Amino acid sequence: MEEIRTFVAIELSADIQSELTRVQEMLKEKIAPPHLRWADPANVHLTLKFLGNVPLDRIQEITAALKEACAGLSPFIMEVFGLGCFPSTSNPRVIWVGVQEETGSLRRLEERVEESLAVLGFKPERRSFRPHLTLGRVRKQAHGGARRIIGGIVSATSVGDLGQMEVGEISLMKSTLLPSGAQYSRLEAIPLERG
Repeated sequence: MEEIRTFVAIELSADIQSELTRVQEMLKEKIAPPHLRWADPANVHLTLKFLGNVPLDRIQEITAALKEACAGLSPFIMEVFGLGCFPSTSNPRVIWVGVQEETGSLRRLEERVEESLAVLGFKPERRSFRPHLTLGRVRKQAHGGARRIIGGIVSATSVGDLGQMEVGEISLMKSTLLPSGAQYSRLEAIPLERG
């Protein structure tokens, strides 16, 4: 049986993607090119759950579980702002932009996605949900000094509020790994049920 690499995500509006491009350009002026692998803003999304390789014949049941997870949840507004690093600015591996949602709807959505997929045998994430949008990854060969410099630049860079967007659906995505990086395509869009 053919398998496809899949994940559940919130796709971003064109306005937010444009803001991510602007932030990347600002950082590219300050950070040496060989140390970072930048994400294509058109591919950036808010991951709710990574599923890994899944047999093609399970996509229908996964979609049904996601519809159940979205039932009764109204669309909501999420805000995008700020800049940071995982795991820390002293040893950055990922550079990210933050995501916030004041009402708790985003956290509820993520919890319901986790619960609905756990029933199908997908292990719940052990780490707590920290919503973010990945701008770039520090290359493994970057030494400690370069990492500290990158973290310092990120700490000193203020990006402010990058905008808001309404979340009205989640997407079951396919990830194809290519030498140039991952390529993403939507398998299914699952709408949130308007209250």
